[in-house]
Amino acid sequence: MASNSAFDETPSLTHTDNPLLKDFDFPPYDIVEPKHVQPGIRQLIDILEADLVELERTLEPTWPKLVEPLERIINRWGVVVGGIVNHLRSVKDSSELRTAIEEIQQDKVKFEMRLGQNKPIYEAFKSIRNSSSWETLSEARKRIVEGQIKEAVLGGVALEDEKREKFNEIEQELAKLHDKFAENVLDATKRFEKVIVDKKEIEGLPATVLGLAAEKAKIKGHEYATPEKGPWIITLDAQSYAPVMQHVRNRSLREELFKAYMSRASSGDLDNASIISQILKLRLQKANLLGYNNFAELSMANKIATIERVEELLEKLRVASWDHHVRDLEEIKAFAKESGAPEANEINYWDIDFWSERLREAKYDINEEELRPYFALSNVLDGLFSLANKLFDINIESADGLAPVWDPDVQFYRVNDSSGESIAYFYLDPYCRPAEKQGGAWMAEVFYRSHVLASPGAPFRLPVAFIICNQMPPVGDKPSLMTFYEVETVFHEFGHALQHMLTKQDEGLVSGIRGIEWDAVELPSQFMENWCYHRGTLLSLAKHYGTGEPLPEEAFSKIIAAKNFRAGSLSLRQIRLASVDMELHTKFDPYGELSIFDVYQKVWERTSILPPSPHDKYLCVFRHVFAGLSI
Repeated sequence: MASNSAFDETPSLTHTDNPLLKDFDFPPYDIVEPKHVQPGIRQLIDILEADLVELERTLEPTWPKLVEPLERIINRWGVVVGGIVNHLRSVKDSSELRTAIEEIQQDKVKFEMRLGQNKPIYEAFKSIRNSSSWETLSEARKRIVEGQIKEAVLGGVALEDEKREKFNEIEQELAKLHDKFAENVLDATKRFEKVIVDKKEIEGLPATVLGLAAEKAKIKGHEYATPEKGPWIITLDAQSYAPVMQHVRNRSLREELFKAYMSRASSGDLDNASIISQILKLRLQKANLLGYNNFAELSMANKIATIERVEELLEKLRVASWDHHVRDLEEIKAFAKESGAPEANEINYWDIDFWSERLREAKYDINEEELRPYFALSNVLDGLFSLANKLFDINIESADGLAPVWDPDVQFYRVNDSSGESIAYFYLDPYCRPAEKQGGAWMAEVFYRSHVLASPGAPFRLPVAFIICNQMPPVGDKPSLMTFYEVETVFHEFGHALQHMLTKQDEGLVSGIRGIEWDAVELPSQFMENWCYHRGTLLSLAKHYGTGEPLPEEAFSKIIAAKNFRAGSLSLRQIRLASVDMELHTKFDPYGELSIFDVYQKVWERTSILPPSPHDKYLCVFRHVFAGLSI
């Protein structure tokens, strides 16, 4: 039987009370506290440093003497630092946890560089690649060897003396800046709150969102707040901001929220603009030290694409989307005018989402809020798991209580094969918690499948994944009712998790999502996401939470008809962000006179017919580029 122990093959550290250092089957999220982080990671560094010294002493260019002991070190470090501490920072943020991580950051990065720049290990991998036995290795083992060599080179192993010292200083500083960037985004989003006491100010806001806004008001001390009478608290987290922009008739409120949302983390004590400038300078220095002209070249060294191919694709997509984008905006303006909107002749950014939603409702006779009751989370998961059973012959069952969790709303699941044998597990953290949880949705690794890390008598260690979302929680007596977009998001992240969990690769360093280039890793997630538009799949999961009635066939047809609504404009937004990323990391001179916002405006002008908004400082919350996020 396969195992799921984190540290099989590593002696149990029963002499410590620190939960980060104990042996466990699943991470002890329920008892890890900020006070454990600094002493735990310091002691872990001592333990793994001793393991590394022993590896160097006994090192031979063979699998048992090189790769297997190295994998045990990599695994233990990754589980504690990535799977526990960094994970909790993303989903259970607190000032105490931030302080604890900051205190240990320098030692943490120093150990990672000690491991990544290890010349004896690097030379041993090169010896394997150059040996007569190279051709006898499996493709997986060849990929491990080549990947470790490339990773070491990109990590500075070939640098000497002053260059290596400078490189390591850059890595230390970048680690601090990436963390600070993410913290500023979270804090800036939390900082804005608007208490509404007059319901007329939020006329049009759906009942589900009113309920959530009233719940927030209760938490903030308005103990008698109700969805019907308020007061209500509006915030900048997605579950509050997006519905206001789409549904509230009060234009001045939409304008206020738009300006606050788009300028987050761009001024004062949470200003990320200066952090971005520092990051770009350091990334360029790092790339130059490694022999690259710019950071994009360095980044592409670990990807399938090239800079030229990326720029060529973005331009093709831009041209293909442009005319559709122009028609989108013309159609919105015309509809607003027909509806008697005084702003029809001067549509602004805070009007677009509102009038787009009204147009979509009129054009396709579809109302997102009227669909919500058909997408209760439990029904959506039942349908998703049923689809996985049909596609992959697996069965997914609740395993709540088997593993500790970091929040009472977190769910835990077991994945079984057709014989009933457990092959993987995953956590699902579905709901938004704006005070402590990063926005967005992602999948990440807890454990990866590995024969090296198997318990005695087991063929391999089982993979375990996180699936993190930020949808609306249950409100009152209603379950979590999802928008169709949120349904797509769950399917998308589940696709990533499936690639990780269903791998049959036992070579741990390339199993699951490991060893997959980042520009290829979206394939399984996109594959699963598209099943939301499959008639049989959607109708099997879309059932009214109260009556059990299935989604009407007519409603499904409307969802399909509206699939590409505003696709040109939405595509151009993604093209804009990708293009800005490329511009900043190729042609932009971070030491020059132009600012990052000058670059943003330049790209904007070729990706939108609207003039750029002076309030749009989206770069300051662009976490995927400047905070180093998971998938």
